[in-house]
This record gives sequence, structure tokens and C-alpha cells, in this order.
Amino acid sequence: MARQSISFTQPNDEWLKTQVDNQEYSSKSELVNDLIRQARSQQVQIDWIKSKLDKAENSGFTSDNKSEILKQSKAILNG
Repeated sequence: MARQSISFTQPNDEWLKTQVDNQEYSSKSELVNDLIRQARSQQVQIDWIKSKLDKAENSGFTSDNKSEILKQSKAILNG
């Protein structure tokens, strides 16, 4: 595993420490890795939604606007 040295603002460092102190995570590294995994997963969803919006806008086969397509896509993603 690659080792990195990063700096946090005081409020972020305090929040990280609180999560570890509350035993939500065993270390700051575990927490930061989990946050990165969550962000990556969200980016996959964002990219999927964006591709659906782009396809719909360019296809001419829908009369739905962006917000309607986004609402439909979120419903599909969230089950």
C-alpha cells in the first residue's frame, strides 16, 4: 500500500479524530480510504447520469427535460 503524507485543516482533523475516537474507524487512514471509495462510487453514478442526460438530449427521442431525466435516473439507481 502506498504511503502518503497529507495535511488537514483543523476542523477536518478534529472531525477525523472524533470518528476514530468514537470507534467508527480504527484509524484516520481507514476513514480517508473509505471516504475516497465513497467519492469514487458517487463519481461513477454521476458519470452514468451525465451520459444518460447527454444521450437523451442528443437523441431527440425524449421530451423530458434534464431535471425529469435526473429524477428518473436517481429512481433507477436507488431502486
